[in-house]
Amino acid sequence: MDFELYINWGVVGIIVLIALVIALLAANIKVVPQAHAFVIERLGAYHATWSTGLHLKIPFIDRIAKKVSLKEQVIDFPPQPVITKDNVTMQIDTVVYFQITDSKLYAYGVERPISAIENLSATTLRNIIGEMELDHTLTSRDVINSKIRVILDEATDAWGIKVNRVELKNIIPPKEIQDSMEKQMKAERERRA
Repeated sequence: MDFELYINWGVVGIIVLIALVIALLAANIKVVPQAHAFVIERLGAYHATWSTGLHLKIPFIDRIAKKVSLKEQVIDFPPQPVITKDNVTMQIDTVVYFQITDSKLYAYGVERPISAIENLSATTLRNIIGEMELDHTLTSRDVINSKIRVILDEATDAWGIKVNRVELKNIIPPKEIQDSMEKQMKAERERRA
């Protein structure tokens, strides 16, 4: 009788062990979806970048350090105060379209990439607008967009980011200048009439 009980507990133990091994394997099989990449660290150091597909992670040794979306992303930054060459302060808000091209550089290149892009775009915008007069600023959106894009794209290469487009969403001059522009437009319309 004791021998049968011993065999039954042995079978139960083997079944439990097999179930644990299967559960451990299932927990470490990872599927990377389309347009994503996983940055893998082995024992705390960069090991690999997994692309789309099925991958097996070594338990307790490998870990997913960062899950990265490779789709084009859009960031809408709040209005930034900028000063033109003729000392007019206005608010300009920008929209940046970017894509991650190197997951490893994105994970390890800079601490907070979105914040870094925001700060870089704000300082670049201030530099470019600071060299232009108000009238030129209001009529040169395409020039400003392309200048900012080139500078941002060059600076973000080290972070694994490609800046595809930069758009100035709104250029808001001070209220008194808006009022004088409206009066000028009204006078022009009346003159034509």
